[in-house]
Amino acid sequence: MDLRVLVFGTFDGLHAGHLVFLMQAKKLGNKLIVVLARDLTVVKLKKMKPLRSEKVRALFLKNLPFVDQVVLGKDFFKDKLKIVKEINPSIIALGYDQNVNMSDLKKELNLRSMFPKLVRLKPFKNKIFKTRKLRKILFQN
Repeated sequence: MDLRVLVFGTFDGLHAGHLVFLMQAKKLGNKLIVVLARDLTVVKLKKMKPLRSEKVRALFLKNLPFVDQVVLGKDFFKDKLKIVKEINPSIIALGYDQNVNMSDLKKELNLRSMFPKLVRLKPFKNKIFKTRKLRKILFQN
């Protein structure tokens, strides 16, 4: 059975929290597909440039043994669910800190005739492994 698991993220400064998130997601199915936020999307959403370019972030992800495919995201502000339709995942795994209302997402997906299972994954030491916190520590001077 083909169980494609889809995750989204920036994955800038890949750290243990990201790795645990990706490993948790992979356990949900047999193919893990990562939609990587484009540099421009990161700037618009987080109001800061990523530390690493989308090409470098994609390269890091592609070299992880539990990641099967990395796809660069589409223009998030035009139609953020277009890529979901293209990939047609069995499961969408969301991070504990991804600001997404699960019931709203489910309704929107269903309106578009998409019916993936939605799963919220658990954090891993989120007081330590949070990119924004790590970035603050590294660049406090």
